[in-house]
Amino acid sequence: MSLQEQISTDLKNAMKSGDKLRLETLRTLRAALLEKQIERRGGGATMSPDDETGVLLTAAKRRKESIEQFARGGRQDLVDQESSELAIIQEYLPKQIGREEIQQIIQGIIAETGAQSAADFGKVMPAAMKQLKGKADGKVVQELVKELLARA
Repeated sequence: MSLQEQISTDLKNAMKSGDKLRLETLRTLRAALLEKQIERRGGGATMSPDDETGVLLTAAKRRKESIEQFARGGRQDLVDQESSELAIIQEYLPKQIGREEIQQIIQGIIAETGAQSAADFGKVMPAAMKQLKGKADGKVVQELVKELLARA
């Protein structure tokens, strides 16, 4: 079952159960997936699982940014709502890996690319994001790459 089909099924279940927050969040996700599907159709390509994951990652990133903004503005009610929506989105994303595992992967990439200093950030970061896409938050990856290159 594709991600889009899973979300549609869960959307129907949310309608039946009356879970308004889940229903609205899933509707937003479904709309974003349909928009991406239409965009891909124009080029003659079909939706891949990577495209679906990318849409969810974008939605999750938006929620995280909103949480930060609302927290700075002192709007705890909106922080709670965005956090709940983020939790729903994360149910559909691949399991996130831990900081130690990310660090090991980045160290391997640094060894592969022969990176020596912070000046080699441009070599390491794209390879790290390609390997960790969907499995780790980009901010954490960037932070660890900078930290490990500073030590190198």
